[in-house]
Amino acid sequence: MTTRSETQTTLDHLLTEIEHRNPAQPEFHQAAHEVLETLAPVIASRPEYAEPGLIERLVEPERQVIFRVPWQDDQGRVHVNRGFRVEFNSALGPYKGGLRFHPSVNLGVIKFLGFEQIFKNALTGLGIGGGKGGSDFDPHGRSDAEVMRFCQSFMTELYRHIGEHTDVPAGDIGVGGREIGYLFGQYRRITNRWEAGVLTGKGAGWGGSLIRPEATGYGNVLFAAAMLRERGEDLEGQTAVVSGSGNVAIYTIEKLTALGANAVTCSDSSGYVVDEKGIDLDLLKQIKEVERGRVDAYAERRGASARFVAGGSVWDVPADLALPSATQNELDEKDAETLIRNGVKAVSEGANMPATLEAVHLLQKAGVAFGPGKAANAGGVAVSALEMAQNHARTSWTSQRVEEELASIMTSIHTTCHDTAERYGAPGDYVTGANIAGFERVADAMLAQGVI
Repeated sequence: MTTRSETQTTLDHLLTEIEHRNPAQPEFHQAAHEVLETLAPVIASRPEYAEPGLIERLVEPERQVIFRVPWQDDQGRVHVNRGFRVEFNSALGPYKGGLRFHPSVNLGVIKFLGFEQIFKNALTGLGIGGGKGGSDFDPHGRSDAEVMRFCQSFMTELYRHIGEHTDVPAGDIGVGGREIGYLFGQYRRITNRWEAGVLTGKGAGWGGSLIRPEATGYGNVLFAAAMLRERGEDLEGQTAVVSGSGNVAIYTIEKLTALGANAVTCSDSSGYVVDEKGIDLDLLKQIKEVERGRVDAYAERRGASARFVAGGSVWDVPADLALPSATQNELDEKDAETLIRNGVKAVSEGANMPATLEAVHLLQKAGVAFGPGKAANAGGVAVSALEMAQNHARTSWTSQRVEEELASIMTSIHTTCHDTAERYGAPGDYVTGANIAGFERVADAMLAQGVI
């Protein structure tokens, strides 16, 4: 039997090859490194995973699509953006993963997101594969008509590659209910099919699921609560810092408040707000979801309890819990040191890979409970899969039923990660538990289906 050290050496060589074959894709390198550095124990104990080039196939997408997206603005000027869809792994089911519209989007970002999605989707147990897509288009400051024209152009190419049994996109940063509506309308127009299951995150009146907008934030809080319970604590009375002010952050704050915690921050690219009384959700939703404004407006209208800090780091605010809910690599080693110094008990990732590898290692070494995004924020894609189930049955579930299903799934994910970490000699290490548990489910399916 191959030893763990020999296996790790093989994995290290594979990481070097990944970096060589995928140049200038640091986010994908980071995601691959984070997973592969934890797999040595399972491969050493189950050598069948190493024999058919399984890991080499796992880190190579099944399909990568890059396409031109031309569109006209309201002044008649033509713009050309780049669209992406990376269909990474379909061993467990149709590709499933969101679309991100943001200037930072490139192939490396989409590949990192798609790779993470493989393991996240596997952990849900709902029979969905991993994929991701998007564009470097920036919807911020664009009119509804401009966003519609862009979405229609984007879908004019994307429709060839998706379908309810093939690939089911959803929303992500920059893609909310408005964008999903325009995308679905163009898909329906081109295909002449009412194929509700081709996109998730739809409006509740035309095939969407209740609790879908809330699911990622709610699920992350439920995962954080489960980690605290393992330590004999609960959320009641805990102070929490949350980054971001989009969909994930808003509903993270909402669920924290409902469970008795005090969420005191939110942020955007301009800076962050600290509200000692706790974030006023109605005001935040009005500014961000209705007015599409900046968080400094929150501080101006909230009163004496709130202050706005331009720039800086939201992680400088002392708290018991930290829930990064904005974007990748927003929490670095320096931020982790600050959180630890201020006595943080748990960090749970609402965004995808918001903590750098160095920050994760530092938090774990300090004994902080750390919930990796592929487990902690899986509630969003879980409810997307429940939306697919409702679409297949042409029915709609009550919000109570969906929320109960979400709670059950998040409890199951926590238990799976916790127990898997213990089984492989890493008790309390949710990163190792999540990576190995997700890997085993995908790897077993890949072995069963042959070298394809």
